[in-house]
Amino acid sequence: MRSSVLRRTCATAVATALAVTGLAACNSEGESAADGKTRITVNCWPQPSAKIDHKRFDEDVKTFEKQNPDIDITAHDAFPCQDPKTFDAKLAGGQMEDVFYTYFTDTERVVSINQAADITEYVKDLKAYKDIAQPLRDAYTVDGKIYGVPRTNYSMGLLYSKALFTKAGLDPEKPPATWPEVQAAAKKIAGLGNGTVGFAEYSAQNQGGWHFTASIYSQGGSVVSEDGKKAAVDTPEGKAVLQNLKDMRWRDNSMGAKQLLIINDTLQMMGSGKLGMYLAAPDNVPRIVKEAGGKYEDLAFAPMPGGKGTLMGGDGYMFNKKATPAQIKAGLKWLEWTFLTPGQGYMNNYARAAEDQSPVGLPEPRLFTGATDAKDQELKKASANVPVENYQAFIDGGQNLDMKLEPKHGQQIYAVLDGAVSAVLTKKDADIDQLLKDAQSKIDGILTRG
Repeated sequence: MRSSVLRRTCATAVATALAVTGLAACNSEGESAADGKTRITVNCWPQPSAKIDHKRFDEDVKTFEKQNPDIDITAHDAFPCQDPKTFDAKLAGGQMEDVFYTYFTDTERVVSINQAADITEYVKDLKAYKDIAQPLRDAYTVDGKIYGVPRTNYSMGLLYSKALFTKAGLDPEKPPATWPEVQAAAKKIAGLGNGTVGFAEYSAQNQGGWHFTASIYSQGGSVVSEDGKKAAVDTPEGKAVLQNLKDMRWRDNSMGAKQLLIINDTLQMMGSGKLGMYLAAPDNVPRIVKEAGGKYEDLAFAPMPGGKGTLMGGDGYMFNKKATPAQIKAGLKWLEWTFLTPGQGYMNNYARAAEDQSPVGLPEPRLFTGATDAKDQELKKASANVPVENYQAFIDGGQNLDMKLEPKHGQQIYAVLDGAVSAVLTKKDADIDQLLKDAQSKIDGILTRG
């Protein structure tokens, strides 16, 4: 086991190489194996500022190495786990860690530029892999070959403040189920004054396009055609998304004057008691509490308004094209130990999480099926420490929604749609028809380039 000093030095070297010369990354290929150990680098170690998470991840690496003395892991810390500014540069330069974090939407791009190892013949050794939900496995499968392993997944819903609902004369046990109901509730909440915002929406850093996608799914539409070859945003469903935002922003004045928001803005607004609703995934709840002073008992979840569909996505790990068979096997063993074993490791040690006062019982969609899911749910329920009743509407309503994965080339598509969303929220005279026509053309170009 090498020291944290070496870990930190390696991470710094990568950053320096990216900034200056594009030198080879600090992956483990080529390192001496005279001691018989297989050495791998992995990323997404929580930064030291996230004290508990950082500590637990480090503890897990040490425990894993003790149980597997032939494997040596060097973890690189990062927040966020994937920063587009450095991810693209590292990817293009072949500088990724041996085992590196990705979103589902990254898979085809990483594979298309030949930076991912084909792990099809190795995943058979993962006990839990067969119990991972098929759509999530499909997210890392290209042309029948497997290139990654899912770690978490999510679906979008409506996060709302029970306190502001009550204060505005709304029933916090009956959240809005349609977009007109969202509009009406947002107007009442904004009417409280004192800088209170009824509904907030992202419109920068690709996050506006991400939420546009969730919203068009909720209307029964999509951003690309079923065969994935053509854009599908210049449609009645796409127009309904932008018209809804335009009405709330300019007609009802329920979205506040500050726009071009990103996730950190809404976390702070909700935590300070100044925001009534926004679209989110369940993982926003603990961040509002930990980072913005919110209270678990005040935060509730409802299914996506509209009742037709919702966006689901997630993340996981892929393997560097340069990784050796021994490194791939070692990396998969680590991923299974810390992410894919109920009751164990960084993600699923629910008893330890409760001890750390981290939330257990949030309504995340299930990663597993079958016996693995049953065990996971049993352990989670036993250690639940959040008001699970606040999320029951989300759980119940989600069962009736069409769960749709993020589109291929998602980040590029989101960047295009960011422009349409930001225009509607910052320009009172924004031409929705023209915005959708332009977005349709640009997305068609992305899809044509493949």
